Amino acid sequence: MRDFGAEIEQRKQAGLYRTRRLVSGPQKPELIADGKPLLSFCSNDYLGLANHAGNISVLSEALPETGLGGAASHLVCGHHDAHHQLEQRLAEFTQRSSALFFSTGYMANMGVISALAGRGDTIFSDRLNHASIIDGCVLSRAKVRRYAHGDVSALEAMLAETSGHKLVVTDGVFSMDGDVAPLKELARVCKAHDALLVVDDAHGIGVLGPQGRGSVLETGLSEADAPVLIGTLGKAVGTSGAFVAGPEVLMDYLVQKARTYIYTTAMPPALAKATCASIDLIEQDDARRSHLQALIARFRAGAQELGYQLMPSYTPIQPIMVGDNHAALALSRALEEQGILVTAIRPPTVPEGEARLRVTLSAAHSEAQVDRLLQALAQCRSLLPEQAVQEPVAV
Repeated sequence: MRDFGAEIEQRKQAGLYRTRRLVSGPQKPELIADGKPLLSFCSNDYLGLANHAGNISVLSEALPETGLGGAASHLVCGHHDAHHQLEQRLAEFTQRSSALFFSTGYMANMGVISALAGRGDTIFSDRLNHASIIDGCVLSRAKVRRYAHGDVSALEAMLAETSGHKLVVTDGVFSMDGDVAPLKELARVCKAHDALLVVDDAHGIGVLGPQGRGSVLETGLSEADAPVLIGTLGKAVGTSGAFVAGPEVLMDYLVQKARTYIYTTAMPPALAKATCASIDLIEQDDARRSHLQALIARFRAGAQELGYQLMPSYTPIQPIMVGDNHAALALSRALEEQGILVTAIRPPTVPEGEARLRVTLSAAHSEAQVDRLLQALAQCRSLLPEQAVQEPVAV
């Protein structure tokens, strides 16, 4: 029998062992983790809506009307009118013809990619795409070709030499680097080489674009330019679930073919009602996004002044590059000793030698809380490996 215990010990020695925290109470910047109060900078609740009183009220009021569970798959008797209303709202919000509500972002990527490509087809995937995209590609049984991160020229050369049905899949905002895909250029080469472009905008929906409509609309692309848009609802939207939006014929095709949609129980209908309310808030609240952008600028200026190495990101995802796994863990632990929660991200989530602290900012944070993080980072700077320190940037 395989020695699972030995493998776990090897992970510990390599600085790759993972543990779970026990969080008490609602998700918000000041939370209780493992029984102690911490100021969190590692949540994907970018707009601070996961604990929004109005959304909680909508959920509570909907429960007597809808009941709790979905009870069946969408294709049996689980497709509630609340789900239908959410799909219509998502299509309207993303300015697309139609939308389909999935249980999770992982299931959406697995189901969509494996439905839209199969044996004999070719999928082109950015090297830094999320694990759910990678797994969706594998599940499809199509040939998978990975192109260097954001390298449109390399992708175009691959597309030019490939015949048959072609799918290009990319994150909109890359979850560990925080940068945005070159979507205009990707749309151009896909159109030139008859490839279907699929964008997973899990970290862009709610944050980027006009009224938070995402990275695709931020770049001015239409449904014709980027036909398949995938998004999650458990990040900036603050609820749970996911969706895919695009032309009606494609959504109908996914109802017939996406196994992770067909063979799973529908999400609670009351949650769909709360999600509609959250989307209304996102659409109307530019002030929340403006505050978030101000916090991002404040953090970047302060961290660079301290000599921390950041990545070129204007999104709420602000990685601090460390390199060594053990050094990243040590920095995370030192911050926690000062009451700050920032998770160390290590391989295989990121490439070897690129361990980091993934700082994420939320509209629920205050300027004072960001300053508290910067003060803690100032105290911990000596823990960085020499190669992870830059000359301080005068601000």
